[in-house]
Amino acid sequence: MSTRLLAAPHDGILFLALDTNDGLPRLTSSLLAELGSQIERLTAAPEFVGFVITGSEEAFAVGADVNELARLSPAEAFEFSRAGHRVFRVIEKSRKPIVAAIRGYCMGGGLDLALSCHARVATPDAIFAHPGGALGILTGWGGTQRLTRLIGRARALEMLTTGRKLDAAEAREFGLISEIASPPQLISTASDRSRRMLNLISH
Repeated sequence: MSTRLLAAPHDGILFLALDTNDGLPRLTSSLLAELGSQIERLTAAPEFVGFVITGSEEAFAVGADVNELARLSPAEAFEFSRAGHRVFRVIEKSRKPIVAAIRGYCMGGGLDLALSCHARVATPDAIFAHPGGALGILTGWGGTQRLTRLIGRARALEMLTTGRKLDAAEAREFGLISEIASPPQLISTASDRSRRMLNLISH
């Protein structure tokens, strides 16, 4: 099941939506490359002051595509990990604010993507987790570092090693997300936050 990147500009904000037919966006190598390329190219475009990355109603993103991972050689898997790091670094270092607008599941590599954004806004039904920890697998896209810096070592260690899930209220309490918004207000709330952050990010 492939995931596409849909771009839609609105009032100075570019919305980048991860879209898939089954409602569970996955971070494939091609999607990561397109996401990084779009942000690098459009950061320089004067008509855009910020970005909002969002997923579907069911999930922001559920991580890498396991079918793609199963086909990778060790060398290809290493390069896939490096590619994710490069893209998330592009997001993190963007001179224009990038806000993750999250509904439903935000898991594994999807959480790593959200962590690389400058802020995160979520609906009350959002669920956050790094489930790989319960299987003895740690994220390879910088989540161990960004999560620890954001919510503290003890809480991050628990999430990363046990696969514990956080609902939106806990995520807000921990500082993982900036704000909770109702589903109809999610995109506008994320857009407003992106605009408010512009002066902080660009200088």
